[in-house]
Formats: sequence, structure tokens, C-alpha cells
Amino acid sequence: MIALSTVSILSLTVKTKPKTRRSRHHLKGDRGTPLTLNRWAAFTRFLDDGRVCLSNNAAERALRGVAVGRKNWTFAGSDAGGHRAAAVYTLVETCKMNDVDPQAWLADVLARLPDYPANKVADLLPWNWKANQQSNAAVAA
Repeated sequence: MIALSTVSILSLTVKTKPKTRRSRHHLKGDRGTPLTLNRWAAFTRFLDDGRVCLSNNAAERALRGVAVGRKNWTFAGSDAGGHRAAAVYTLVETCKMNDVDPQAWLADVLARLPDYPANKVADLLPWNWKANQQSNAAVAA
């Protein structure tokens, strides 16, 4: 059974496609219709997979901190400083994506890193660190 939204989108396709050839050059304000039609498969992907979100609000919110701080970050001191700042920013964002408190993770990792074996550094990555913290908490309880 076809869902109502699928029928609505398909009817939109039928209504929109014949007009675009004529109106593409005549309507200056209608730049979104040809763009949507060129990417129709991606635009209708949400019909087949309910996990696909129709908006990119979450991605835009995640990048807001980057956009706000962009002017401040031009003063990293050097290219190497900029690369280091990008690496730290990536680690902090990875912590957030894995529901790990970045400050607690960074404090613990920086304290343990000098004496930590090089072949086990992967255990300190945020997703592995969180699992180790949870198992240590379970053992302690």
C-alpha cells in the first residue's frame, strides 16, 4: 500500500516536470524547482526510509559553533596551530556525538596519556573510553 505522502510527492512530480522546460528561463525567482528535479532521487529518499530527516537543522546547529568562532580562529598563530586546533575541535565534537563529557574525557586522557602504552591508545578514543568508564562503574558498584 502506498502512503499518502508518496502519492502527494508523485503528484507533485507530474505537475512540476512538464512546466520546468518552459519556465526555467522565464521565472528568475524559481531556482529551487529545477534543483529539486535534478536531485529527485535524493529528495524522495525519505519516502523509502523513515530514518531520513527532511531538514538539516541538526547539522546546521552542530556547525553553528564553527561559524560563530570562525573569526576568532583566524588567530591560531600559525598553520600548525590551526591544524592542532582542528584536531582538538574534532575530538571534542566526537565526544559530544558519543554522549561523553568532553572536559571529563580530556582531563582523564591527558592525565593518563604520558604513561599509557602506545599500542593501546585506541582505548582512549571517546567511544572506547565511555565503554571503559561504564564497565569500571559497574565493577565498582
